[in-house]
Amino acid sequence: MLAIFHKSSAHPPQELSCPVYTSGDDVVRRLKNPDEILRSFQSAHPGHSFCATFSGGAALASLGPHAPRPSLLHRRLFCSLDEVYCLFVGSLSNLSSLVRQYGLSGKTTNEALLVIEAYRTLRDRGPYPADQVVKDLEGSFAFVVYDNTTGAVFAALSSDGGLPLYWGIAADGSVVIGDEMEIMKQSCGKSYAPFPAGCMFHSEGGLRSFEHPTKKMEAMPRVDSEGMMCGASFKVDAFSKVNAMPRVGSAANWASWN
Repeated sequence: MLAIFHKSSAHPPQELSCPVYTSGDDVVRRLKNPDEILRSFQSAHPGHSFCATFSGGAALASLGPHAPRPSLLHRRLFCSLDEVYCLFVGSLSNLSSLVRQYGLSGKTTNEALLVIEAYRTLRDRGPYPADQVVKDLEGSFAFVVYDNTTGAVFAALSSDGGLPLYWGIAADGSVVIGDEMEIMKQSCGKSYAPFPAGCMFHSEGGLRSFEHPTKKMEAMPRVDSEGMMCGASFKVDAFSKVNAMPRVGSAANWASWN
């Protein structure tokens, strides 16, 4: 899967961008713009990929159900409901119980539609904190949600390490999220890093662990095999705490993760 969001709608940690690759025309040319990244994805999967683009600079791309292996090592879904779109890779072992929990029994539901419903519950001021909602998802999964109404981005990766997920910065500053390392490296140069397992990201709320929601995230410098600095990796800072406060204000405030 591949997701691209303009820098005005997604706000990743600044450490994700490698300083060496953000200044100078020759350096910037090594990175790709969103259109080039989409073409690279389609070229890598000729005849088996599709994409959706949105005003504001957002784009989502995935593989169709008939893509050959090894492209489809894991189940891939792309669904939408009421202007909310979800790219989902993997599976949920407790899908049936979550369907009942969200009152979706009797409806045709898969993992991507369930995640959309969970997102909408959070967005519309559901009773649970965001970290608990994502922690309730059992299995190996990675997903990206895009709300075309609000421009919000919501992504998460399961804690079991069963699936790869990467994120990085394109030439124009757009945020790129994908599960194919070579495409990410070719698109973002040194400004890419593994998405941390057991974590979730919201375009306004930032990066946070859903396994350890009271702990802050710490940026760790990365150096490649050539000794070059890369975009930082992130892990839970075991010695820090996040001060939790009750949710107040507009419906959008769920992104504060409280």
